[in-house]
Parts: sequence; C-alpha cells; structure tokens
Amino acid sequence: MSWGTDQPGYPPEQPQGYGYGYGDGYGSGRQQQPYGQPQYGGRPYPQQYDGHDQQGYAPEYVPEYAPADYSAYPAPEQVPGQLSGDTEQLPSVEREFAATTEAELRGRESGPEPAPAPDAPPKPAGRDRYFDTLRAVALVRVVTYHTFGWAWAGMVFPSMGIMFALAGTLMAKSLERPALKVIRSRIRRLLPPFWFWGFFVVTAMLIHDWMPGWQIVYWIVPLGDPPGNAWGEQAWEILWYLRTYLWFVLLSPLLLRVFRLAPVAVLVLSLAPILVVHFLWEPPDDRFGSALTDLATFLFCWILGFAHRDGVLQRLKPFAVVVLSLAAIGYAGWYAFTHQAETGSYDLDDIPLAQAFWSAGFVTLLMYAKAHFRIDFAGLARFRRLDRIVTIFNARAVTLYLWHEIALILAVPLIDQFWNVPAFETYLPLESQWFMFGIGWILIAVFILLCGWVEDVAAKKKPRLLP
Repeated sequence: MSWGTDQPGYPPEQPQGYGYGYGDGYGSGRQQQPYGQPQYGGRPYPQQYDGHDQQGYAPEYVPEYAPADYSAYPAPEQVPGQLSGDTEQLPSVEREFAATTEAELRGRESGPEPAPAPDAPPKPAGRDRYFDTLRAVALVRVVTYHTFGWAWAGMVFPSMGIMFALAGTLMAKSLERPALKVIRSRIRRLLPPFWFWGFFVVTAMLIHDWMPGWQIVYWIVPLGDPPGNAWGEQAWEILWYLRTYLWFVLLSPLLLRVFRLAPVAVLVLSLAPILVVHFLWEPPDDRFGSALTDLATFLFCWILGFAHRDGVLQRLKPFAVVVLSLAAIGYAGWYAFTHQAETGSYDLDDIPLAQAFWSAGFVTLLMYAKAHFRIDFAGLARFRRLDRIVTIFNARAVTLYLWHEIALILAVPLIDQFWNVPAFETYLPLESQWFMFGIGWILIAVFILLCGWVEDVAAKKKPRLLP
C-alpha cells in the first residue's frame, strides 16, 4: 500500500518556472530541487491487494436463520377438505389458504424452509468505501507532493502512515486464514507489477553504464533496497516502501500474536523502537540500518491496523484517544519545527521521529472515528463518477504508484514540445506547475490503461483495461 521512479537526466532543458519536488529521504536533509537535477527521495505509498481482501475490508456477516413458525396455521383437521384434497368445495379465499397450508404440511416431511431471523442486520457491502477513499486521497497527495514538493503536505495528510495502517488492517483480516497462504498471496500480488516496472528501470540503467553486482537479487525479492547507478537513483531509492511493506507482511503472524496478548499495551509500546533508534542507538548507514529505521517509524501504524480490525479501538474512551492523539501530533510538530537546522526542512519525510508521532496521532484519529462513529462513506455511491474514480484508484493502486513518477518526468519534455506551437505558447499556461500536474495525470491514466492489467494477472483475474 517504493514503487515509483524518478529518472534524472530524462528531461531536456526547460523554460524557467518548472519545478519538481522530491523529498521523503529520511535524515537526508535535502531541499526540494528543480526538476531534472540529481536528487533523492520521494516516498508515496501503494497498497497491495489480496484475493481475500478484494471482497472487502469489513468482515462478512452471515445472517442467522430461525425455523419457520407454524403455530399460526390451523391443524389439518381444522381445514375442511384439506386431507382429502377436496378444496373445490371451498370459497376461493379459503381454497387459497387451504392450498398454502397443504404445501406447508408437505414441506414438514423434508424439513422447513429456513427464514431469516427478524432482527438480523443486513449483510454489509463488500468494500469499505471509507478505507477506499482514504487510499485514493493518499495517492492523490503523493502525486501532488512529487509535483510541487510542498513540505507541509505530509502534515495535512500523512499518506505513509495511513497506507501502513490500512495495510495492517487488511493483513489482520487475511490472517484469519493460514499464515503461509496469506503471505504467499501477498507476495504474489506484490512482485509481478514490481518486476514488470523494474524491467524498464533496470534496462534503462544498464544502457546508462550500470554494472550490477550480487545485490541485483534485490530486484527479484526486495528484502533490501534494490541497487542501481546514479542515473537511476531516484527510481530505486524510493523502493524503501516496498521493502518495508514486505518485511511487515513477513513479520505480521508474529506481531499479531504478540499484539493479542496485551492489545493496548503493545499498541502504545510500538512507539518505543523509534525512540530507541533516535535517542539511544543509531543504526548503521546501510540497507540493514535503513530497514530498521523505516520499520520502527511505521510500526505503530501497522499495529494500529490490527487494533482496528480486532475492535480494540471501539473499547477505548474517546477523551483519552483524542487527548493522546493530539499530544502525539503536538510533539511531532514541535520537534519538526525546532530541528530544521539539522534536516534543512520541517518535512516529516526527513525526520523519522516526527513522522512516527505525527502519523500515530493523525491516523489514530482517523481510525478511531471510523470505529466510533461507524463511518462507511456509503453515500459515495450517489456520486457515480467520483465513486468510479475511487474504485479505479484502489484496483490500480500499485500501477498508479509505480508509474506516476515516470509520468511526471515525461510531462516535462512533452510540455517543452508545446512551446513549438504558437497557439499553445499563447493560450496555455506552459510555465505553470499546475499545467504539468494536469499533464502528469493524463499520462498516469495512459499508464493505468497500458500496464494495469499486470495487477489482474498477479491477482489471478482476467486482464482488463479498467476494473
């Protein structure tokens, strides 16, 4: 819920006014640079799907049934002509009643037809549109951030924490089945789209003089950050999310078992690793250290997904949840703004400690609101076009994430060609980043049509242009 790509050197020179923001590199302290220059980061968040989860996030409800109550029907002897079949002598209304009663009597021999209990709640819809909407908004925020590079975007909507929390919820639900089967299904959905995208990235780096070593195995199973050369560094560096998500999937059976021993205590203590990493022990500056830092940063959000799935959030007191969540947000904001000299920005993606606490508080409020107020966004179905967009974004989340960086990169040389058309130069805002934002979404739509079918293949479904 890593798969994006930036390719420096791709676009030619452009008119003044173009900008392309990148960030999301923990501890890097790098500022947003003009588009096309070497830079690092960029951390949006896809969401993986599981065949089981495609049916919906809410648990399926099977109504209970009660046997039919025949006490209201008269005994056979009370209906003249019932047993002899002589119903023609009865008035029409009585004949209809007699025939109905006779059918009921015959049905008793083979067992009564089950009828739903009168108070059984209706079966909920397959998809939880609240979660679907959060995921769609997170993807839009990702594309927006990579277009404009706004440092405050992560505070307005912390997409990383939200996507990890949603993934944790779905993983807890899936683990109602055998763990090995769930992990295998998750990996199956994850790797084919990654391989398909990676083929183009790796080929491009090889053309640009990359000489791979044994670490190329991470392009097959990304348990570590896949390597590459400087030309494609923006593409492979942001695969941190893929690596982090994969490790969370592998650790989830153990994490869920520990969580259920003491749910509230484990949830609170899941913030301890980021405190240890930040104040007591600095991980090494390598693949192992990066993996530990990212796992510690988003562990709370993943466990929070477990808490939502198991109904733990519903049992918490509203006052305590709100106060503690706001306290976490306040601490994260204070730390981010008071440590800009160290990181060069208050961008949460550059400050793991602030990212962890801001995401913890913000996402807790979102998940608690879902549990406490039972928000489902079912009314979204009234807005058919918007509902359709949300559906496509969720069914093609991996594709959208993987290819949106390339779409934004290609938008620059494409817009450069518009300058050669006098009418375009006169009437179109070619220097505006908002115009590049729009062109980028058009190219994203093209990539969804061209490449989205890989997600269907990974899910063992019939390939389609659009879901």
